[in-house]
Amino acid sequence: MSSPAPSGRPLADGIIVLNKPKDVTSMDVVRMVKRVTRVKRVGHAGTLDPIATGVLPICFGQATRLMEYLVDGQKIYQAEFTLGSATDTYDSTGTETHTGDWSKVTRADVEAQIPLFSGPVLQRPPMYSALKYEGQRLYDLARAGVEVERAEREVLVHQLALTEWSPPQVSVEVRCGRGFYMRTFAHDLGIALGCYANLSKLARTQAGPFTLDDAIRPEEVEDSAETENGWRSLLLPPDAALTKLESVRIDEAAERHLRNGQPVTVAGASVYVRHLETRRAYSAEGRFLGIVRFNRPDGQWRPEKVFSLPDPSPYAPD
Repeated sequence: MSSPAPSGRPLADGIIVLNKPKDVTSMDVVRMVKRVTRVKRVGHAGTLDPIATGVLPICFGQATRLMEYLVDGQKIYQAEFTLGSATDTYDSTGTETHTGDWSKVTRADVEAQIPLFSGPVLQRPPMYSALKYEGQRLYDLARAGVEVERAEREVLVHQLALTEWSPPQVSVEVRCGRGFYMRTFAHDLGIALGCYANLSKLARTQAGPFTLDDAIRPEEVEDSAETENGWRSLLLPPDAALTKLESVRIDEAAERHLRNGQPVTVAGASVYVRHLETRRAYSAEGRFLGIVRFNRPDGQWRPEKVFSLPDPSPYAPD
């Protein structure tokens, strides 16, 4: 069971999915959450630029150990690009650096470029980003007028579609993996079209298993402080982040071994499992125990992460 907080109440373990508003940073949202909840062990899963809105999972307590699964998970974005202008930040908040004639660009021109930005692609991170160069954030160097070489990185774009053509505005939907910069995509697309472009609107509609339907406004967290059950009533259990993983239920004896960091055998759960496949593990009562990885040579499930949660989870297998 979670240790008690200084107030005598149990520490919070779980996730609140927020719909981040425009013109605030992801860390602004985290600071607000910490102020309202008075919980220190809080983190967000996947930075959104101030210009962006949308799904921002906030993890509390033991759930912070699962942030990597959300950060690495698939994301969906809806974006609007404005043709005819490039900026130093690659979005509409920056200083204009180049202009171009977009009047002759057609929908067919954009659709012809889309396949070139799909699949595994190389992308150079923008200077205005939180990545570090020799210990300094790139955006700090950029604000000081310093530009450094940034190596291209391979990112994965699962699906890319043009959703609206209203020049000079172009709207797209992107389904992608970790590390994809929509601002860089806007900039690179503008160069490919010969007219320049910048990102003018951005919304993240899905992060991992969470969509906008799961998200609440930050004001709802603040307002919840006045309710009977408080903000804890907004928490999803930690394993809500893992619903894309298959699950396995283990018996009481195996649970004791798992909690001690030992591999376990689960009868009937290993026939069709791939070597090194990961799954969610649950106790006989339905408590989330952690993440296990199957080792086919010895037919055992080895613990990757072990959790100590008091209550059964609604995501436990039937």
